[in-house]
Amino acid sequence: MIRKIFAYGITFTVAAVAGWLIWNQYRNYMINPWTRDAQVRANVVDIAPRVAGPISQVAVVDNQLVKKGDLLFTIDPADYQAAAELAQAQVLAESSAMTQTKQELDRQTALFQKKVNAVQDFQNAQDAYATASATLASAEANLKTAKLRLSYTKIYATVNGQVTNMNVSPGTYAAAGQQVMALIDRDSYWIAAYFKEDQIFHIAPGDRVLMTLIGKSEAVFAGTVQSIGWGIFLTDGSAGQGTSLLPEVSPTVDWVRLPQRFPVRIQVEPSSSVPLRIGETVSVGVTRQHLASISQPALTSINP
Repeated sequence: MIRKIFAYGITFTVAAVAGWLIWNQYRNYMINPWTRDAQVRANVVDIAPRVAGPISQVAVVDNQLVKKGDLLFTIDPADYQAAAELAQAQVLAESSAMTQTKQELDRQTALFQKKVNAVQDFQNAQDAYATASATLASAEANLKTAKLRLSYTKIYATVNGQVTNMNVSPGTYAAAGQQVMALIDRDSYWIAAYFKEDQIFHIAPGDRVLMTLIGKSEAVFAGTVQSIGWGIFLTDGSAGQGTSLLPEVSPTVDWVRLPQRFPVRIQVEPSSSVPLRIGETVSVGVTRQHLASISQPALTSINP
């Protein structure tokens, strides 16, 4: 009898401990949601020339770190330099013509005031001067355009970042508006974390998160929830351009009823020294504790 009571006691104790552990894990899962379905994202700037021509100089190599304003490559400026010089000569010619018409207008004005010449001669001089002024303005605009096109032959980095997907060498003909290389904005890295719909109610903008990269679980870095997505693309019953612009997120198969997952945008803290690459897999754990007071179990909970 005692053995049966003892056995029942042990069974009840084990069941109680197991139930407590399950409840504790579930409560922790709901209070401090975590996910391993997250990726590193960043803004990618497509580098394309605004004018066409053969590339005469490439100043960077693939995967090079550059700063905003650094020269990336140069298009042969010979044709654009000649066009700018031609436009400059046209401005000089039109300026001279306008000076002549101004002198003629001054003469006709003096004669008209003395009632020596006809009104028609005075009006013709006025019209000629107005035409010369308009022609000079047009020539100056053409010169400005020519100088701009000449300046476009030098392509500079528009952001701080890394050059990638570069497949160009001197002599390659670059078409206007056609991408030559990509530049990853180093200052725009963020994390796209996908949380289930029963978790996002426990996440709010401003929450602190801890993150690790796959294969680098010892390198923990922090971030802040910036925003939570308000919609995803539904593959069943969706139609129209508006819904197709929403992110498409596949549900995970872990329960019979599959909850949808919504993207949560996480801003990486500037103090983070962990190098990031677009597409890296990230484990994300939301915590409302201050980073300095987080214990080791809290850190390891994002890599279950």
